[in-house]
Amino acid sequence: MTTDESLATSLRIVLQSVEAIRNNIARVLIGKLDVIDLLLVALLSDGHVLIEDVPGMGKTTLAKALARSLGATFQRIQGTPDLLPTDIIGVSYFDQKRNEFVFRRGPIFAQILLVDEINRMTPRTQSALLESMAERQVTVERDTMPLPKPFLVLATQNPVELEGTFPLPEAQLDRFFLNVRLGYPFEDEEQAILHRFKQDDPLETLQPVITAEQVIELQRVIRRVHWQPEVERYLLAIVRATREHASVQLGISPRGTLALYRACEAFAALQGRDYVQPDDVKHLAPAVLAHRLLTTTRTRIRGKQHVEIIAEIIQSTPVPVETIASPHAKGEHDDEYRFLRHRS
Repeated sequence: MTTDESLATSLRIVLQSVEAIRNNIARVLIGKLDVIDLLLVALLSDGHVLIEDVPGMGKTTLAKALARSLGATFQRIQGTPDLLPTDIIGVSYFDQKRNEFVFRRGPIFAQILLVDEINRMTPRTQSALLESMAERQVTVERDTMPLPKPFLVLATQNPVELEGTFPLPEAQLDRFFLNVRLGYPFEDEEQAILHRFKQDDPLETLQPVITAEQVIELQRVIRRVHWQPEVERYLLAIVRATREHASVQLGISPRGTLALYRACEAFAALQGRDYVQPDDVKHLAPAVLAHRLLTTTRTRIRGKQHVEIIAEIIQSTPVPVETIASPHAKGEHDDEYRFLRHRS
């Protein structure tokens, strides 16, 4: 079997797996397939997700549904001002029977961790998540302990209610792979929610459709998705434009560049492709990049949103357009591209 045939077979497995997860989550979260796909992109890319929305939108349901679909361990932390780092990481206590100190693990040692209202925690407690999110490990009293794989943090914050909250610093925001919003459902979707939850909660009967070990293998597969040099340069052009934009004080870091790179690979695999298209970059840039921007004071006073800045950059960046057949048609990945200023 050739390398391309092996990759095609692996991608078919990815498609079957993500379709099973998507359908399973959609049983309890109605009408949010785009959000579910973004969550799957983060899962396949081994990234974390920040969900900004008002209470009651299904954030906890989404996290629980994903954990149950994977057969993964799940823990939930409710952010409050009096929460301590030891409440997240764990604490050492003296066991009189054993006559030694014993470490009791905290909820961070779950595979799927939901941190509800993360901006209600103090900066000291927020910082307890930094090492775990970046390095997948926890250090306590000079002992380093690895976290289980896969490890996914789903954090939520209410963008409306600001009293008694502590805004996430840039270092913390940059560790979130994606920033998504659930939004209100359409009328027919909300009616379907009424019918779906009339008798019982479908979340209680949700069964695993894939194992955590299989997820790790899927994460390896997406790293084999191909990139054209022109598409890579298009991604870099968008990222580098954030560092020169008049409304931006601090642009996207190399960590953000790599996050968009990995997200595009995962999204291409979700579409059944073994190569990334410019449209993948355009589609994912707002969710991956917008929350990482630090805008100028004047921009914040004017109320200009981060996603608007990313949209402006995408609109003004020349797009590489394929001029020869796709890789599948040729069996090679040497297509030629030309750059267009605008593309509908």
